[in-house]
Amino acid sequence: MVLKLRGAYKEYIWGGDKLITEFGKSWRGSTLAESWELSFHPDGVSIVDGGVYDGMSIDKVAFRNMWGANALRFSTFPMLIKLIDSRQDLSVQVHPNDEFALANEGQNGKTEMWHILSAEADAKIYLGLKQTLTPRQFDERIANNTVLDCLNDVPVKAGQTYFIPSGTIHAIGAGVTLLEIQQNSSVTYRVYDYNRRDAQGNARPLHIDKAKQVVNLNKYEVKDSAQGSLLGKCKYFSCYLYCGSRNITNFGSFGSVTVVDGSIQINGVNFLKGQTAFIPAGEQAQVTGSGKYTYSCVE
Repeated sequence: MVLKLRGAYKEYIWGGDKLITEFGKSWRGSTLAESWELSFHPDGVSIVDGGVYDGMSIDKVAFRNMWGANALRFSTFPMLIKLIDSRQDLSVQVHPNDEFALANEGQNGKTEMWHILSAEADAKIYLGLKQTLTPRQFDERIANNTVLDCLNDVPVKAGQTYFIPSGTIHAIGAGVTLLEIQQNSSVTYRVYDYNRRDAQGNARPLHIDKAKQVVNLNKYEVKDSAQGSLLGKCKYFSCYLYCGSRNITNFGSFGSVTVVDGSIQINGVNFLKGQTAFIPAGEQAQVTGSGKYTYSCVE
């Protein structure tokens, strides 16, 4: 049975309104930063929307026997899919690898991928270092609040895709809406947050000591990771971009479809822009319609 999902919503100080106005998310406020579209993570679990399991959390419905052999290589569900809308710049941050995260945080590290859905004029992301730094140079940049000057600032537009291995320092810039495919993890080490304050007037915490231990200080070569329909691939996830009708049956892995433009039907059920499906391993899913959508799995 193909499951339509309702995301777990997250509001942060940098969120915009596009997930509400353009992606149809029902939210009590006027801004919404993230929708965790496919999530087994305890910080925000996706909910089944409609059908016999309506209102149940995905982790209570999609058991391990539905994940497929490729995903069963992992002790926990391997991926997390988000829609993200940034009205302001996100913090400059870095994520650890599995070894460090498991030892220090009790969960997996975080490698991720961004597929740009829309970008305002002059919008950009920050991705990796322009030049290799020594640990001392990195310390100095953090101390004098100039770490942003060391990063590649990359103008972005809809359709581009960027793969971000763990250890890569990065930030989403203002005016960017994107789909993020990532490891199933919430571990983030903030390095710089523009001296912002939250609604209560408090500075958000930084995680400098841990960030220094995991950051890759080598020069980073920025490139669009997409190769044809394949947007990005690693051992934790693969993501493809398709348009129009397609039959999907994957015996080795579950699949997840997120509509990024227009609408489609999956086995006769309507999916609008911003809606996501979970497809159990081995399940036949017939996609019809002319919409554009991503398909994510473990290969």
